[in-house]
Amino acid sequence: MELVLWRHAEAEDGMPDNARPLTAKGKKQADNMAAFLRARLPDGTRILASPAKRAQQTVQALARHFTTEPGIAPGASPEDILNAADWPDGEGCVLIVGHQPALGEAAALLMTGHADSWGIKKGAVWWFNRRAHGQTSLRLAIAPDHL
Repeated sequence: MELVLWRHAEAEDGMPDNARPLTAKGKKQADNMAAFLRARLPDGTRILASPAKRAQQTVQALARHFTTEPGIAPGASPEDILNAADWPDGEGCVLIVGHQPALGEAAALLMTGHADSWGIKKGAVWWFNRRAHGQTSLRLAIAPDHL
């Protein structure tokens, strides 16, 4: 199984939190990362996005079918993220478009077994692989400004 964690791109400040749209910079971040991912995501990748506007706008740049998953909205736990992906028992590749701190905590949980406060930059992707013998490895971590 593969799990790709994609933090939403840069969004405007304001309230209500779930209605915050991407900034012009955020739209560019989302477009650049989407182009990168389109060339690399396996066919059949299951894509789940938070219902928050900034996550929806980020995933829409990918131009692929996705499912809005309320369980990964702001305030989700790292366990919510992994459960939505059916990690580690699922098959294929799952892309989650969500938020901090849950994505960073999920990344820490995958790598160390403990949810910790790991930072994932806005618009960045962390790509994990679960091998048949149960070992989890980080395949890729890249921020949009490195594309």
